[in-house]
Amino acid sequence: MTRRTQAAYAVVATLLGTVLVVSARQPRVEITARDAALRVDVTVEGMPFTSYIYPETLKKPVLWPIRSARGTVITRGFPLDPRPGERVDHPHQVGLWFNHGDVNGFDFWNNSDAIKPERAAKMGTIVHRRIGEIHSGAGRGELNVELDWIGGDGVPLLRERTQFIFHANGDIRSIDRLTTLTALDKQVVFRDNKEGVLGLRVARALEHPADKPEVFTDASGKPTAVPVLDNTGVTGHYVSSEGREGDAVWGTRGRWTVLGATVDGQPVTVAVLDHPSNPGFPTHWHARGYGLFAANMLGAKEFSGGKEEFNFTLEPRTSAAFRHRILVWSEPIEPPAVESEYQAFIKSGGR
Repeated sequence: MTRRTQAAYAVVATLLGTVLVVSARQPRVEITARDAALRVDVTVEGMPFTSYIYPETLKKPVLWPIRSARGTVITRGFPLDPRPGERVDHPHQVGLWFNHGDVNGFDFWNNSDAIKPERAAKMGTIVHRRIGEIHSGAGRGELNVELDWIGGDGVPLLRERTQFIFHANGDIRSIDRLTTLTALDKQVVFRDNKEGVLGLRVARALEHPADKPEVFTDASGKPTAVPVLDNTGVTGHYVSSEGREGDAVWGTRGRWTVLGATVDGQPVTVAVLDHPSNPGFPTHWHARGYGLFAANMLGAKEFSGGKEEFNFTLEPRTSAAFRHRILVWSEPIEPPAVESEYQAFIKSGGR
């Protein structure tokens, strides 16, 4: 072998080594606060992942929109950015959020700008107060926020401190939400209510195909009509950790539930994981075929047909923590793989 050939192989080896190093490098997760726009943007290698938004038009801060590693949007656009063919029901269901339908008698779940003035006094609002520490980095970013839960009478009930941890690894994106709620100067009771707690409203393609219109009634007795739409491209299918599938997942308990579909010709799988330390574990799944994907660990009565009831109380100055992980894959995922991710979630301490 000539020196020139040896030198050529050395260059190729060096180049290959560089390629291998680059391919093995974790993508950078960047967290950027944009105070004037009332949002914090989360990007992966410069590409949008999600945003924490707190405009005055919403009654609670949310993560919206949420995208897969391939850029597929998994959340509904309405009411912030309506898209052709999607549903326009339940205007309070935006992105990914955390609240409850009965906190000291105030409804935080159903509140929105669509609420009639005569109902406003019964509604609760979650107000963003400040952004805490922000950390960007390889494969991981962190956002800390502080919020107040305020009743319809204008009196704050709870202080919320939430840590969001955003992970990026290959075709997987994940969000850890670690929320601590602290009662202020009075007792706070989360009365058993089906409207709660961790909610995700998914894009049209992730819904279940529906063959009939339905009417859903909230805890205050307000009905919402959900009409049948064109089911073209609608392929969503729920599977729970307990082996329930489709609409049979609703109201049942489980460690996790996964929702799979094909969106714009690409496979997408979304999982929500409930941590064993959460109150009411394992959670009931308030998972609806029309696109509401929610874990309700503070409601049992309706889901159990009246056999169970769970009223959760925080005494003044005491706290409770809630841990969840949301996973988004750009591929079909089978239940054993979800269970593996769930075990990893537990071992990580919920973060």
